[in-house]
Amino acid sequence: MSKIKEMLKKTPLRQLWWKLWKFPPLKALRKYRGEKKRDQLLFHTFPKAYDSHRTEPLDERKVIFIELSLPALSNSFRVLYDELEQNYDFDLHVYLLRKNFVSAREYIRRCKELLKDAATAKYIFVAEASEVLSCLDMRPETVVTQLWHACGAFKKFGESTANLIFGYNAEQYARHPMYRNYTHVTVSSPEIVWAYAEAMNLKGKEEIVKPVGVSRTDVFFREQTIQEAFGHLYEKFPTAKGKKIILFAPTFRGRVARAATPDCFDFEAFYRAFGEEYVVVTKHHPLVRELPQIPEELEGSFVYDATKTMTIEDLLCVSDICISDYSSLIFEYSLFERPMLFFAYDLEEYFDWRGFYYPYDELTPGPVCRTNEEMIDYIRHLDERFDKQRVIDFKNKFMGACDGHATERILELVFGKDELKKYRK
Repeated sequence: MSKIKEMLKKTPLRQLWWKLWKFPPLKALRKYRGEKKRDQLLFHTFPKAYDSHRTEPLDERKVIFIELSLPALSNSFRVLYDELEQNYDFDLHVYLLRKNFVSAREYIRRCKELLKDAATAKYIFVAEASEVLSCLDMRPETVVTQLWHACGAFKKFGESTANLIFGYNAEQYARHPMYRNYTHVTVSSPEIVWAYAEAMNLKGKEEIVKPVGVSRTDVFFREQTIQEAFGHLYEKFPTAKGKKIILFAPTFRGRVARAATPDCFDFEAFYRAFGEEYVVVTKHHPLVRELPQIPEELEGSFVYDATKTMTIEDLLCVSDICISDYSSLIFEYSLFERPMLFFAYDLEEYFDWRGFYYPYDELTPGPVCRTNEEMIDYIRHLDERFDKQRVIDFKNKFMGACDGHATERILELVFGKDELKKYRK
């Protein structure tokens, strides 16, 4: 069937194919077949791969990092991984599953390879929701730590969205849980423990959610990181030197597999208003495949797309102003106590799709704007309108455990002081 589908997609019949494929009876059939395949994977294929090795001796030195979608080890893991690699004698394994970016057959192969290895691992780190581990009857000796890939608690996720459009429904979560087998869940502040316990359905196990901080935020407290970030900026975009930086970093829209990004930022209007003083750097969500067009006459002189060339950590370090919408990067950016704007032109639609843990207007530590004109007007009057104390209060509430030493606390939590001493190089 897949070969026929691929063949049709390459012919003039493609549009007709997609119309037929969305026809209710065919759509229902496709959903039924998809659920059956999912059941087979999660009830049989994946547990079988794991169980085939789970009786083998546990490797006390083996540490596994699992990336669900991204093509390389992400910033969620990097600080902690580097600390283990440089200073401890553990056996580190990284698995890049590339869900939604490789064929289903290749994804399954990668998962089975991971599970056979994970069956004898003492430590496993994850940073996203995944059925790959949650479908298993895991051996109790293995320590599974969910670092998560975001700080704070902004837009809803996991089982908090069970009655919303985004993600799975309650019945699907009950049949195939996404957040089982965790030993620890690390978060950025005591304030948000309740939200993660709700999203991960940890009722009765709230104590595993530990407000010890988020490992990757440690880099923001290092002067070397700031200096290197400016070096990277000027290396990639030399003409940005001497200008202030406006970062536009929106989150994606829609479902993960078809993530889209906003395309209504008016670069020409910003150039007319701020072309002498600022440049705009864009950073779209890593799951987005099709990036919006930048006006040719502004690209490389006033507007720079850093989606594929710079990390978000570097961009947060160098930006004078951050414009986002519903992205959790605002929590990290609050550590710098700089101005933020929120371009929420589709707020009602997004709320229906995802929802928020806190009232949006009360949560955001900066103006909520519906139009480009509102954003431009605020930046023009930044000196008298920016409320720094509002950002500081936001930081203290949602990032209180992020002080530059989160990685140390996470290592002690997961490995214990005695084990760390034992394997110290």
